Amino acid sequence: MPPERKKILLRLDPQVHDALARWAGDELRSTNAQIEFLLRRALQDAGRMPQGADQIRRPGRPAKDD
Repeated sequence: MPPERKKILLRLDPQVHDALARWAGDELRSTNAQIEFLLRRALQDAGRMPQGADQIRRPGRPAKDD
């Protein structure tokens, strides 16, 4: 079983949230997944992504288990 994901409270300007939600919808992600995607990209760009971090799930519906 994978480790439990951390929960945080994030306060955003309503217009920033709306823009993120629209962007997330365009990429078939939830707003939460879009925020995590962007944070991970920023960590990679800064050379700060931890080695042991799990990969983020691809956008869209999960694949059916056979």
